[in-house]
Amino acid sequence: MLASLGVNGDHHQPVLGVDIGGSGMKAALVDLETGTFASDRCRIDTPRPARPEPMREVFAQLVDHFEWTKPIGCTFPGVIHRLAIVETAANLDDSWIGVNAAELFSGIAGPVTMVNDADAAGLAEVAYGAGRGFDGVIFLLTIGTGFGTAIFNRGVLLPNTELGHIEIDGVDAEELATSRVLEEQGLELDVWAKRLERYLHRIEDLIRPDRIVLGGGISKRFADFAPHVSTRAELVPAHLRNQAGIVGAGLAVANRVC
Repeated sequence: MLASLGVNGDHHQPVLGVDIGGSGMKAALVDLETGTFASDRCRIDTPRPARPEPMREVFAQLVDHFEWTKPIGCTFPGVIHRLAIVETAANLDDSWIGVNAAELFSGIAGPVTMVNDADAAGLAEVAYGAGRGFDGVIFLLTIGTGFGTAIFNRGVLLPNTELGHIEIDGVDAEELATSRVLEEQGLELDVWAKRLERYLHRIEDLIRPDRIVLGGGISKRFADFAPHVSTRAELVPAHLRNQAGIVGAGLAVANRVC
């Protein structure tokens, strides 16, 4: 299902965005006029094991922290079908698969709009950051423990792409050039960058993007590793970095775009 990023609803009012990750669950109020936080961020560790009911309790704590009663946007590290149903949960517990997460969380405050975490980051970058006003195909890659991917064509999102798991020489790409691999294998940054380049060349062969946006914490080191990465597409760092997920969650609930 394709969806375009519109400007709907009352963007003068903040929206609560929640970003679910494998290690932490984070939330903040989002100013949709500027794409910035309208509050401090609140973070609580993701329960272990990361199952639905314990995570619902943490979600409720985050909502209570902001005394929030209105609709909520929430990211999830997996494929989300029709803004609700969890289809994959690689970094959480398998008991999530098949769960209607929107329904699970909606009884806490207002209705909840679920969105894939990389899609949320992409929504934020297209609306406020490195993809704003760009008239072409954007491939966004979030680099962290794993790879998250999002594809936009003229501002239109193709939801739930999982191109971080393509195989290169029989190896899942996430085992090749994520931040986790950089740290665990003690790679020099230039060696790691060449691995990233190889992955991006494969992406370029598959979808021919006009611009590649690199996000995640490693994007802070973009100036150091970018000279070692050659791509046909324009290569740029994400602007919103670690705020992108929460901001994108706010956009998802305001626009119902995914």
